[in-house]
Amino acid sequence: MSIVLYSTGCPKCNVLETKLNNKNIKFDVVTDEEVMQNKGFMSLPMLEVNGEELDFMQALRWTNEQ
Repeated sequence: MSIVLYSTGCPKCNVLETKLNNKNIKFDVVTDEEVMQNKGFMSLPMLEVNGEELDFMQALRWTNEQ
């Protein structure tokens, strides 16, 4: 499973990162804002799970289901 967290370190980003860590979910973090802009992200954090992009609320639901 490939999981990438796109984060600027904002409070919501930190909440999602903490939830992922608490669930022992392995993930990579991308903090390069240019990469995020090129992907067209309009808000952060974003979580990419096996190529599917999830916004903050979707990512929280997905994390809670794991």
